Amino acid sequence: MQNLIEVTYNQTGKSKYLNHLGMREMQQRVYAKRDEKYILLKAPPASGKSRALMFVALDKLLHQGIKKVIVAVPEKSIGGSFGDADLSSFGFECDWVVSDEYNLCTIESSKMKGDIFREFLENEENIIICTHSTLRVAFETIDEKKFNDTLVAIDEFHHISANDASVLGNVMKNIIENSNAHIFAMTGSYFRGDSHPILLPETEERYKNEK
Repeated sequence: MQNLIEVTYNQTGKSKYLNHLGMREMQQRVYAKRDEKYILLKAPPASGKSRALMFVALDKLLHQGIKKVIVAVPEKSIGGSFGDADLSSFGFECDWVVSDEYNLCTIESSKMKGDIFREFLENEENIIICTHSTLRVAFETIDEKKFNDTLVAIDEFHHISANDASVLGNVMKNIIENSNAHIFAMTGSYFRGDSHPILLPETEERYKNEK
């Protein structure tokens, strides 16, 4: 599958320069595709994938009719990459702010995280950070239509599989087929290490690619 963005470091260091919105070169290229419904971003670790998502997600919240942003990471320790970020000081129109209650990778709560996730879909909050596991568990009791007008961002996207036994893969398949949700997939390597494809060809075709 061709990726929307495939980034290698520029040896001159140019890729680290910021534009007038505070974006690196790769983030600028992703942001140029911000109106697309399905985005697959492949870039190395520490290249700025999380901030690329923030720019696109905020634009979708502010200008594209998206009401909710769901960021799912494979483990809690990675959730810190998607915490609050000052973007406006560098030229962007607003900051990335996550309510403490809805960063499920950092909070300790007497409530079950699946319950907090379901509450999030019903209230006025805009952004939630959770693990793949929380998304999988919560989805078992949520109608797919609840994902209408949301952006679902999956970090380490190669963790999903088109195999019927892949719970997260089936969650994504159902969200794509039964809601109008936008998808932002991030990975450092579009490779699983087994014989199962990450996406079926007909699903891959939905993703917009940079030519």
